[in-house]
Amino acid sequence: MKRLLALLSVVALLAGGAACSSTKDTGTGTDGTKITLAFSAWPGWFPWQVAQEKGLFAANGVNVELKYFDNYLDSLSALANGAVTANSQTLNDTLISVSGNAKQTIVLVNDNSTGNDQIIAAPGISSLADLKGKTIAVEAGTVDHFLLLLALKKAGVASTDVTIKALPTADAAAAFKAGQVDAVGAFAPFTTTALERAGSKAIATSKDFPGAIPDHLVFQSSFVAQHPADVQKVVKTWFDTLSWIAANKDAALAIMSKKAGVSVDEYKSYDAGTTIFTRDQNLSAFASGTTPANLDFEAGQIAQFLVDAKLAEAKPSLTGLFDPTFVKALSP
Repeated sequence: MKRLLALLSVVALLAGGAACSSTKDTGTGTDGTKITLAFSAWPGWFPWQVAQEKGLFAANGVNVELKYFDNYLDSLSALANGAVTANSQTLNDTLISVSGNAKQTIVLVNDNSTGNDQIIAAPGISSLADLKGKTIAVEAGTVDHFLLLLALKKAGVASTDVTIKALPTADAAAAFKAGQVDAVGAFAPFTTTALERAGSKAIATSKDFPGAIPDHLVFQSSFVAQHPADVQKVVKTWFDTLSWIAANKDAALAIMSKKAGVSVDEYKSYDAGTTIFTRDQNLSAFASGTTPANLDFEAGQIAQFLVDAKLAEAKPSLTGLFDPTFVKALSP
């Protein structure tokens, strides 16, 4: 929780300044300086590594420096304080930053989590109800904390009936594997580590909550306003990368599994748990609606969660958060 409070402090203190400051440090692809694009360990974001290694950013005339974060929370802080131009992050975590007055814009839906976020329990714990009185490791304030609370609520278990041990996701998975906690909330590839504990199993996953965990490419809003052509090139590169992966599956798997630190077979096991979005799926998600498949609806649900969980004093504004312009501009 101290890590979460530190992030919120960074957001509150720096976001306003970052929104009106020059973007010369992260720059544009057209004036020779670099766009710094951050990402961390998630199957829906490893395609960025393919884009870099196969020269697809350069092919689209944009100068992108990828910055990989071992710790996801650090990538959120980096975007909030202006250390990077863009970051790959969830809707949940973007709204936490926005609630602290950060000016951020979602320009692309990378994917939806459809099983790769999991609540994994020790032997003898077969249901969410069995978690009463147990200790659960999870990275506080992040999307797996959100998933945990959603799952507990659905099962009729109060959050006060469990003990949360706040740890970075990699450490949480390791602590669970070592038998130090009773359950863990984790995302792939860290689920692989957690499931190495003999007899452990997932008792809830993001598959149980369709649309609850969308993952995005998020830019500083000021950069989007000042350099739309460069943002367009990055979005185009994403879809070019997906096409390259479809045509070169084995080579792509080798690149992504290596970056994930798992075997190719282990990486293949993540396929069903992450649904990469096509252009049409992006447009459907950006469209206003009344189901979890619609980003504005889901953002409203998450905003209420943040208030209820005391992670935000008031619901963050959604004004200007979603910009489908760049996806719409691409050829069908």
